[in-house]
Amino acid sequence: MPGAREIGLVGAALALTGGVACAVCYLRKTREPEKTEKEELNEDGNRGEHVHKATKTDTALKAPVITEPRTAGTQVLVLGLDGAGKTSLLHCFATGSLEQDVCPTQGFNAISINKEELQIEFLEIGGTEKLRDYWRMYLCKARVLVFVVDSSDPERFPLAKRLLHQLLLADPCLPLVLLANKQDVPGARGITDLYEALDLGNVGDGHRLSVIGTEVKKGKSEANAGVQDACDLIIEMMSDD
Repeated sequence: MPGAREIGLVGAALALTGGVACAVCYLRKTREPEKTEKEELNEDGNRGEHVHKATKTDTALKAPVITEPRTAGTQVLVLGLDGAGKTSLLHCFATGSLEQDVCPTQGFNAISINKEELQIEFLEIGGTEKLRDYWRMYLCKARVLVFVVDSSDPERFPLAKRLLHQLLLADPCLPLVLLANKQDVPGARGITDLYEALDLGNVGDGHRLSVIGTEVKKGKSEANAGVQDACDLIIEMMSDD
């Protein structure tokens, strides 16, 4: 389990703004360095009226700096098992499509999406076993939790269920957007089946819960309707006072 007093970040520092009350952080933390005016730009793209600009950091095996606890979450935290399709979905959120293959996140992946005067910071943490230890540490920075599940791999549903419920117990009031990804794969379970398999009926009344089916195909000029709906919902949730 992580125990260091400070965990370094490779890539750009995240801009942190507004949110809901956060849970207990698990490490003693130091203040993160002052954000510089310039961020490394890896991708730019327009996505209708919702996305005007996207900036993306390199993925990193080291974790971003965790600052002192705040009373408001400021990020969209994107989690899920390895291979669920988190990185591809984030790419679609940022650019509106998937023009080329993307490499799975081996550490941390940060994306900033600007819509009018609203800047939304997405933080994806890889889903391999060694990286799952970091998941709960970042709940206190999250305003919305996006949990991605490979709906075509039912053998891993029990593990996804266990890890998801651990997160929800750690922060009983954190809004949840569950993405049933890879709906285009033969044998994929629908959102009703996934709702039952993950026992989402027992997550508690304190959670705002949404379940959306998504799929990402390389070379499509427009995002899947489910991806568009998920992005719109997240923007709406982050816009709420």
